[in-house]
Amino acid sequence: MDISRRSRPRVGHIQFLNCLPFYWGLARTGTLLDLDLHKDTPERLSEQLVTGELDISPITLVEFLKHADELVAFPDLAVGCDGPVMSCVIVSQLPLERLHGARVALGSTSRTSVRLAQLLLAERHGVAPDYYTCPPDLGVMMQEAEAAVLIGDAALRASLHDAPRLGLQVHDLGLMWKEWTGLPFVFAVWAARRDYLEREPVIVRRAHEAFLDSMQLSLEEVAKVAEQAARWEAFDADLLERYFRTLDFRFGPEQLAGVAEFARRVGPTTGFPADVRVRLLD
Repeated sequence: MDISRRSRPRVGHIQFLNCLPFYWGLARTGTLLDLDLHKDTPERLSEQLVTGELDISPITLVEFLKHADELVAFPDLAVGCDGPVMSCVIVSQLPLERLHGARVALGSTSRTSVRLAQLLLAERHGVAPDYYTCPPDLGVMMQEAEAAVLIGDAALRASLHDAPRLGLQVHDLGLMWKEWTGLPFVFAVWAARRDYLEREPVIVRRAHEAFLDSMQLSLEEVAKVAEQAARWEAFDADLLERYFRTLDFRFGPEQLAGVAEFARRVGPTTGFPADVRVRLLD
């Protein structure tokens, strides 16, 4: 990857553990300095890609589908699951079928996980809770709610540490989707702006290759990734290795089928066509 400093792409950097394998290998492969990384939450990075403040970024699935005409997805790179995901959960004081009319707090960091939780509660469990949005802090959420939707590191802490201590039920959104549809679920994809791709096709393809190489190295050395991450996280290395192995970073035909099923079910009520077309980088 030979990109001059002046033409470095502006690339989103999510600091959740589930995205660590995308970035961990960049220094090892010699491509870290070829990218102008911008750190922020998934929600903010999604907005920045859509508005053109970023050229390439991970973006939540819902925001990608809303703006599919303006974006091109990277094949073989996504944050998803094919069964349990561990870090996208509903934590509840009550069985899910008893949440009709109950207060459910929505963590404010991912529209995709929130929409998936609403879909599963409505269509699989037949309930219509009273939703409200608040910061993703389980202790604060459960002061006023019977259940909470959490994602990312906050969900890991809640489901593995706080919920068992408080006697709360934990429901894994990835597992619930898999049992219901038989398909994988994709929470976020990597994408480039189409106008940037048209201007800088070589840079976009080399950035894609850089992240593929970083991901491959991270998965080959996943125990080392987990060991290093455990130094600054509230989880031990064994748990983090299990988490990284649980996540599905692929974005191929099976994952596209899961995206199509999600779009069919929620598109018209979420802001994109039920048959929205996902364009992949050639």
